[in-house]
Amino acid sequence: MKKVLVIGGNGFIGTNLVQTLLSHGEDVSSFDIQKPTRPIAGVRYIEGDFFDDECLEESLIDIDVVYHSLSTVNPGNSNKRFLQGYSRDFVQSVKLFDMCLQKQIKVIFLSSGGTVYGLQKEQPIKETALPQPINHYGTVKLCIESVLKTFNTQIHSNMLIARISNPYGPGQDFHKGVGFIDAALKKSMKHETIEVWGDGSVIRDYIYIDDVCEMLYSLMYYDGDEEVFNLSSNHGVSINDIIKEIDNLGLEPKVTYEASRAVDVPKVILDNTRIMKIYQKQITGLDVGIQKYYQHLKQFI
Repeated sequence: MKKVLVIGGNGFIGTNLVQTLLSHGEDVSSFDIQKPTRPIAGVRYIEGDFFDDECLEESLIDIDVVYHSLSTVNPGNSNKRFLQGYSRDFVQSVKLFDMCLQKQIKVIFLSSGGTVYGLQKEQPIKETALPQPINHYGTVKLCIESVLKTFNTQIHSNMLIARISNPYGPGQDFHKGVGFIDAALKKSMKHETIEVWGDGSVIRDYIYIDDVCEMLYSLMYYDGDEEVFNLSSNHGVSINDIIKEIDNLGLEPKVTYEASRAVDVPKVILDNTRIMKIYQKQITGLDVGIQKYYQHLKQFI
């Protein structure tokens, strides 16, 4: 059993990751600006400001592994808030890595496979591809990755990077700037119109949140030579494909198509060969995942 700290534990991925770690018998702590409205029994909650150095360092006492999942910007707003991403998220992440190195704490940084790679001709995209982000969110993540890699090279540390594709499932909130499946399902269930940026041909690699968290858990005990892992389904689907899946549920989604956005890459499919050598479990298919999430949402909508 390891003592694990999830930074950003109240977020979509953080909340689900805390539950997964707890289910595997780990000693779990969650760090965020405030305690959640629905705390999970068995989890130690730490209220604190990630950007307060003293508070952050205190949260690391007696910790073996840190999952860093906190971000104050998202793909949709990062081009407006880019200085916030660089001056706060980037700088404080570097401080976190330094603190963890001094305390010999393993770090797993949750990056963004959907934005870090940017425009790529070869699909699915391997971890060895040259990242070419087209928005500031992806660039901030890449900057954080670069510092982590430098620490690994100079100090021979074992910090890992998890480039996650497009997760979906319980706990997601599209109002925070990401989550098309979340938005499409909830709006369809409420008989509201789904807004699609572009003609619906944009292709993404969607992965159910349970699979993401189990993959992240598998990295906790990894001690090999790789430092970057794509966490993905290895399968691309278009926005229109998702709408068809929702229609198959009998929800009859209403859709309007708007002008495409400059922040959206036309196609991103991530090669998951590397993580599947460690994870080795069947990944939830899109149809099954959407059905599972729909059944979950029916309890609340």
